Amino acid sequence: MNFGVEIPFVTHLGFELVLFEGGQSEIHYQAQAEHLNSFGVTHGGAIMTLMDVSMAVAARSVDKEMGVVTIEMKTSFMQPARGLLAGKGRLIHRTATMAFTEATIFDADGKACAHATGTFKYVKRLPTGPKSANPLNVISTD
Repeated sequence: MNFGVEIPFVTHLGFELVLFEGGQSEIHYQAQAEHLNSFGVTHGGAIMTLMDVSMAVAARSVDKEMGVVTIEMKTSFMQPARGLLAGKGRLIHRTATMAFTEATIFDADGKACAHATGTFKYVKRLPTGPKSANPLNVISTD
């Protein structure tokens, strides 16, 4: 299963999309050595990225042609994240332009490690390609 668009940072981290439908998402992630912190567990930035992407995918799952941009995100870290991680996102509420979401990260034992809520703005995807076609290379937020 793919995300519907190329996301270079997500590809770099090795996220694997498992569920992308009906306001739900699930993404699996195995942190590599360079994704760990000084305590030898998954770095908080990688965890936040997993939650951000899990929430964005849940928001997009009801309208896969639209993109989303993060407006705000609140994160709580509950315990160290080790082993294969599963990020589960859920669309809580949607308006015409906004998505209100949540995500929880579970470790290999099924224990919750982190939780976040986030607000996303739906945006139309602009064509990509040569800068002549999109000189400022911007995403419309109208």
